[in-house]
Amino acid sequence: MSNTNVMMGADDDRRPPPLAGIRVLDLSRVLAGPWAGQMLADLGADVVKVERPGVGDDTRAWGPPWLKDRAGEDTGESAYYLCANRNKRSVTIDLAKPEGQALVCSLALKADILLENFKVGGLAQYGLDYPSLAAAHPRLIYCSITGFGQSGPYAPRAGYDFLIQGMGGLMSVTGRADGEEGAGPQKVGVALTDILTGLHATIAVQAALIERAHSGLGQHIDLALLDVQIACLANQASNYLAGGVVPKRMGNAHPNIVPYQDFPTADGDMILAIGNDKQFAKFCEVAGQPGWATDDRFATNPLRVKHRSTLIPMLRQVTVTRDTRDWIATLEAAGVPCGPINRLDEVFADPQVHARGLRMTLPHPLAGDLPLVANPLRLSGSPVVYHTAPPTLGEHTGEVLDQWLGLTSVDLAELRGRGTI
Repeated sequence: MSNTNVMMGADDDRRPPPLAGIRVLDLSRVLAGPWAGQMLADLGADVVKVERPGVGDDTRAWGPPWLKDRAGEDTGESAYYLCANRNKRSVTIDLAKPEGQALVCSLALKADILLENFKVGGLAQYGLDYPSLAAAHPRLIYCSITGFGQSGPYAPRAGYDFLIQGMGGLMSVTGRADGEEGAGPQKVGVALTDILTGLHATIAVQAALIERAHSGLGQHIDLALLDVQIACLANQASNYLAGGVVPKRMGNAHPNIVPYQDFPTADGDMILAIGNDKQFAKFCEVAGQPGWATDDRFATNPLRVKHRSTLIPMLRQVTVTRDTRDWIATLEAAGVPCGPINRLDEVFADPQVHARGLRMTLPHPLAGDLPLVANPLRLSGSPVVYHTAPPTLGEHTGEVLDQWLGLTSVDLAELRGRGTI
């Protein structure tokens, strides 16, 4: 299903988007901040992205691949930039100029939320730090996203997703186990720390909006990639804190559940995600090994974890006897969680992905139809709204400065003539 409409949801009586009427000034770049901005925009907020004239967000240059125009030529719009900037409006303002700083300050005083990911203290020189803006606009919700937060010995450092995956422990539990071919720490295949930080920022600013409805006041949100990364270690962090054992890399295996990993088949690989003893017994029946389910070494999950090194090779000897499709069909019929390991072309060809509308398109001024991944949030009464494709650089400068600040065409022409916008 290719979703080309501006709204998800089929009911004509849908309510306004949850964040309709909320203004967001997005001063962030790259991924964590823009991801939060896109989430807020999808929920109905008016998100204005402030970019450097002629350059824009760093990710605009992070290609190839580039979006193709109607003639199949590169547009200069990077696929990376397109993933995190849907539903926003782009304004170009030169922050190096005092006049540009005054413009951004005026926009901030009209906003409900400000997102920024400058280095700690980086916006103070422009009068755009939280204390300066809050003094004039006490209802402002100001969300700062940095690598290490606003306090602590690392606060001045720049932080990047790859760096934080290493420092925050994620890479220590990701990758093949020591002693195996290809062993060593491995980063996750997407900038997961940035994404998780963007989601936490989205949660935090919405919580602050609710609190503001009671107190009448905004507040400063201090989000650090390192904090988020450590918080999201979940059971691995708890295994260490509660059990006193430092987790190690286990490849695709699970530290607390067996069997819960990839297995070879006659024509490739599959995943078994067996979460309880009943599922294991069903697998053993399908595999022609019912005795494994009552074996003193394997009858319960704690026993299977203890005897992992014995059980896994036995399972692999069985899984290679059938092809992946056969295993999945048979195991699914028996109620055993399993699945293939898909490439992205296979992901977007999957019937479930089609049925859920996860590939959608929006009209783009250069490309015609722009394919994007849909927002996974499903709200029955006030569904996600898709207004516009990720904006071209400065596409909405005049429009926003008119609507938010009341600048006239003469004002805009003068600002352009001085290179401020």
